[in-house]
Amino acid sequence: MSSDLANMRIEISLAEQQLRLLNAQGEAVASYSVSTALNGPGEQKDSGCTPRGVHVVRARIGNGAPVNSVFVGRRATGEIWSPELAAQYPDRDWILTRILWLSGTEQGFNRLGAVDSMQRYIYIHGTPDDQPMGVPCSHGCVRMRNQDVLALFDAVPVGTPVHILESPFTGTQRA
Repeated sequence: MSSDLANMRIEISLAEQQLRLLNAQGEAVASYSVSTALNGPGEQKDSGCTPRGVHVVRARIGNGAPVNSVFVGRRATGEIWSPELAAQYPDRDWILTRILWLSGTEQGFNRLGAVDSMQRYIYIHGTPDDQPMGVPCSHGCVRMRNQDVLALFDAVPVGTPVHILESPFTGTQRA
């Protein structure tokens, strides 16, 4: 792994519904529209909220899987999302293409107990292309367009810091 990748970090603004990939100097090298929780920010288990604070990428799941691969319980089902498949399973929360599984780093806030982001299965993941971006619609995760999550997945290793902010971005905030 190059030292450039090892020094990347991710910032997500819930207010702006944007994800930025930053280099070691704090410069944005990529920016993506995302969709976070319809229920807003929050750390509590079963809240359907997107947790705030500092996290790390705990696991990268789906390397090499086709675009629109369907994941359930972090495992590829062998299905490829299509409008026809969506019509068969209208209540599924579609997790597609790639998963970056997040783990909180702030004990008592987003790590351990009833606020543990990892145990809540909080991911950055792909979603069907017909889903809106830039507006909160998820069940707690950070949804991205499939092509965007592919690019992000390829740019970040396990251990990459992820800072989820309630506020808009300002300057070169560090995760």
